Amino acid sequence: MAGKVTKRKTLSYAKWGYIFILPFFIVYAIFQLYPIITTFVYAFEEVMKPSVKMVNNGWNNFENFRFLFVDQKNRWLEYFGNTMLIQFMGFIPQMIVSLVLAVWFTDSRLKLKGASFFKAVIYMPNLIMATAMAQLFAAMFQRDGPLGLWLFPNSYALQQVWATRWIVAFINFTMWFGNTTILLMAGVMGIDDSIFEAATIDGAGPIRTFKDITMPLLMPIFIYVFLTSLIGGIQMFDVPQNLIPGDAGRGGSSHQIKTIIMYLNDFLGSSKNYGWAGALSLLLFLVTGVLSFIIYKTTVTDMSEAKAKKKAKKAKKVNA
Repeated sequence: MAGKVTKRKTLSYAKWGYIFILPFFIVYAIFQLYPIITTFVYAFEEVMKPSVKMVNNGWNNFENFRFLFVDQKNRWLEYFGNTMLIQFMGFIPQMIVSLVLAVWFTDSRLKLKGASFFKAVIYMPNLIMATAMAQLFAAMFQRDGPLGLWLFPNSYALQQVWATRWIVAFINFTMWFGNTTILLMAGVMGIDDSIFEAATIDGAGPIRTFKDITMPLLMPIFIYVFLTSLIGGIQMFDVPQNLIPGDAGRGGSSHQIKTIIMYLNDFLGSSKNYGWAGALSLLLFLVTGVLSFIIYKTTVTDMSEAKAKKKAKKAKKVNA
């Protein structure tokens, strides 16, 4: 008679993984998920905080949205337009400069000296607080400031519409092009060197290599940078809020640099109306989601069409 087979007990460590990640989900639920849900609920309620105690008068349907669209005469569209205009004024040169630097720093044929030093230098502005950068440029563009006297000897730069917009855009460019360069460098370094070597052997020049090889293969990172820059640009607040001394968040004499988040801050700071702030936050969430979806679908479609065209060309060459 065969002996009895005994099963050995095995230890399962699967539960420990869930235990280790549990603190993240607890913190996320308390400090992020719960405030997001509360904000969406406030969008349909009359919630104010005239003093230390919050007053909630209950459900008011779409009155908060009527306030934004009717009582405020769609003022949020003007401030959203300011935000997107200033964002793209800084984002377009940021992407051009970052792409050029990323290609230069990762090209082994150039053999740039001191590349590591320059990588650290271009990233340093990203470590400075946005408020400090705004105050620095505010001091330089004062009437008696070095740049104010040099560039605007007969006027005050911080009272001009386009001058203040360009200053905010330049500050955003200065602070973020180093971070964008690092991300694009990581994308370029992820491309197999043998592809570039094959292109060089086939006689492709630098421009042709960048256009037909680097840029298509870099597109996933490029989409990520584009979307994160879009979301970050919509949240623009610190620089325009602190650029003009004594402006108290008005965004300039003509509200030319007042962003959508500065407008939201008015509801939280002066009006103390959390219902209006919740409605604007929900509206901003929807607009950001729609823009991100359009950009993502458009770029992904372009990538798939480009791949299809390349396959068609290869098929023609094989059949020829």
